[in-house]
Amino acid sequence: MTPLSARRRYALVSFLTWLPPGLMMGPLVLLMTERGLSLPEVGVTVTVFSVVTVALELPTGGLSDVIGRRMVLAASAAVSVVAMATLAFATTLWTFAAAAVLKGVARALSSGPAEAWYVDTLHALDGRDADLRPGLARGSALGSVALCVGILAGGFVPPAVPPSLIFPLAAPALLASLAAAVLLVVVVLALPEPPHARRSLAAVLREVPLTVGAGVRLATGGPVLRRLMLYAVANGVALTAVELLTPGRLAALAGTAELGTTAYALVAAAGFLGSSAGYALAPRLARAAGGNTRGAILGVAAAALSLGVLAATAGLSGAPGMVSAGAAYVLMFAGISATGLFTTTMTHEAVTAAERTTVTSISSLSLQAGGALSNLALGLLAAAAGVSAAWGLVAVLVLAASLLFVRIPVRVAA
Repeated sequence: MTPLSARRRYALVSFLTWLPPGLMMGPLVLLMTERGLSLPEVGVTVTVFSVVTVALELPTGGLSDVIGRRMVLAASAAVSVVAMATLAFATTLWTFAAAAVLKGVARALSSGPAEAWYVDTLHALDGRDADLRPGLARGSALGSVALCVGILAGGFVPPAVPPSLIFPLAAPALLASLAAAVLLVVVVLALPEPPHARRSLAAVLREVPLTVGAGVRLATGGPVLRRLMLYAVANGVALTAVELLTPGRLAALAGTAELGTTAYALVAAAGFLGSSAGYALAPRLARAAGGNTRGAILGVAAAALSLGVLAATAGLSGAPGMVSAGAAYVLMFAGISATGLFTTTMTHEAVTAAERTTVTSISSLSLQAGGALSNLALGLLAAAAGVSAAWGLVAVLVLAASLLFVRIPVRVAA
């Protein structure tokens, strides 16, 4: 194997890993509501997914050191096949919850091993000084492309499926299951196990609680990281607010669940474009604002403004409602992405090289914890007081989170 072929295989695996979630991003909420679940029950299933993912993220990372990168990736793909097939035929809260558990297991298993496979392989081929950035960048880019392609396909497939053949909103889940099966074949056949230091299962089991404890102490012990972790929680709440509540809002505007799925696909795809723009414009924003912290405040303020727009325009109908939702999505993801670049930079400036992986994992857990805590609460609030009230509350919370960056004592690590 050459470095070029390793890069291509890693990019392909990254694309196939994110394609199944992309296919289900649009129709997921509408599939559950059309099969009888209330919005609070939808929140329960999403919370189950988040809790399972959070609980398993660190242990599954250690598992890849014990049984190998390829085995863990193959297990993730196999579980994803079953999860998406279960989702396609689920009709009750319990079956949707079972699918959420399986999805959480698959997500946790897929978090890290592919990247570790690429790094281990490139180090074996070119040495420890090999330039990892081109391959990692291509993998991330292909992952984003997969999400965009998946959400568009998941949005346009349901209206094209004859109801006599299959429940239209279940069709993307079956396609996602097929895509996961393709990933399984690619992982087994195209990813030879790279050389890496292995630890015993007993050692991993001993180290997991120690790692979690050390990471929590590190992330909460200093003023910079503590604020950044709190922002990650608020960010998780904001993402949940749009992913949970926007599909139903667009379905009401479009007139049917199938057309609502298509509308959400277009709006979410526009959001991905906004995200790309946010990353691209972030350096200019930082220069114009006078630094990362001020740039982060502007990015958070833009995200809060977009949620406020969603709340204020929740009563609009027809084309104005669609346009306002799309514009808010673009602005929100542009602001969140720009802020994400700033917070990543500040995080790396606040830690040493030996701490980077642990802090990155804790940041991811903080974001998912924010999503898990808000899924049920926002579903209940939206059911009781309407989506406008839920979006308005989150807008206030996100705006308050911008205060975390005021006079944040950023330092450069040694």
